[in-house]
Amino acid sequence: MTPTPTPNASPERQLTMSSARRVLLVTHDDPLITRAVLPTLATMIVGRGVELVLGEEEVAKHPDLQPVSVDRPDEVDLVLVLGGDGTMLRALHRVMGRAIPCVGVNYGTFGFLATLRANEVPDNLDLVLGGGLDVVELPTVAVETPEGRFVAINDVLVTADMLGRMAVLEWAVNGVQLGKLGCDGVLVSTPAGSTGYNLSAGGPVIGWGVDAFAVTFIAPHALNGRPLILARGHEVEVVSRTRGTASRVVVDGHPVASLASGAMATMRMAPEVALLGVLPDRPFLSRYRDKFGH
Repeated sequence: MTPTPTPNASPERQLTMSSARRVLLVTHDDPLITRAVLPTLATMIVGRGVELVLGEEEVAKHPDLQPVSVDRPDEVDLVLVLGGDGTMLRALHRVMGRAIPCVGVNYGTFGFLATLRANEVPDNLDLVLGGGLDVVELPTVAVETPEGRFVAINDVLVTADMLGRMAVLEWAVNGVQLGKLGCDGVLVSTPAGSTGYNLSAGGPVIGWGVDAFAVTFIAPHALNGRPLILARGHEVEVVSRTRGTASRVVVDGHPVASLASGAMATMRMAPEVALLGVLPDRPFLSRYRDKFGH
C-alpha cells in the first residue's frame, strides 16, 4: 500500500492511503492490556478479507490469537498499533524509511500519536482498512557518535551518565561556537517529539508539516541556553565537557551511546521519514487542543 500525494493538502496531510491487504499488529508491551479485545478485533479484520499478521514478539505475547498469519511480517501494507506513544514509536521505528503507515489505537496514558480511541475502532475500521486516512510524514533526526549513527523519531537527548550529576556541554551550530554551559542535558527534537519531553522542558512546539527541529537545554545554568528552532540542513554539534563521568546519548527514550569527555555528538535532520495514519478531521491542531487545551 503505497501512499500517494494529496493535491492542495494542508502541511501535515501530504499523502493518502490505499486499501490494505495485509496488516501487521503491534501491541502494548503488557499483553494483559490488549488481550481481551484482540479476538474480536482479529475477527473483524479477517472478516473484511484482510490478512492479519503477527511478528514473533506478538506471537509470544498472544500465542492463542486466531485467525492470524505469521508469514512475511515485514511485507505488509499497514501497521495497526494498540498501545501508547511508546508502542507507537516502536512500530514507527520498525517500518521507518518504508512506505508503510502506522495507525495507532490508544491503550496508553497519553497517546498523542494515536489516531483512534479504543471505543472508536468499530466505527472507523472500514476507513482505516479501506484507505480513508490521511498520512503524515514525520521527519526524523540523526545523531552521529563515536559508537555509530542512530535515528530518532521523537528526540535525541545528551545528558550526564550519572543520575543527579550536572552535564557540562559545549555546543555549536554549523561550526559557529555558541558556548559552554552546565545543564541537566540538551534535547534535539523533531516536530513529533516537540510535544513530549521538549514541551515539558520549556521548548517550543513545532507543528506537523514544518521541516525543522528544536534544540532545548534542560535546566540550563546559563543565559545562553535558550531554545532554538533550526531548519533542515543545519547541524548541531555537542561536545561533552563533563569531568569525571561520561555523557549519555538517548534516542527516543533508549540509551544508545556514551560520550567520553571531549567526545562529540552531531545531530541533523535525517533523510528517513516515518508515516503516521490520521483521521482527515483530526489534524495536528485538533490533537494539540484536545491533549493540552483542557
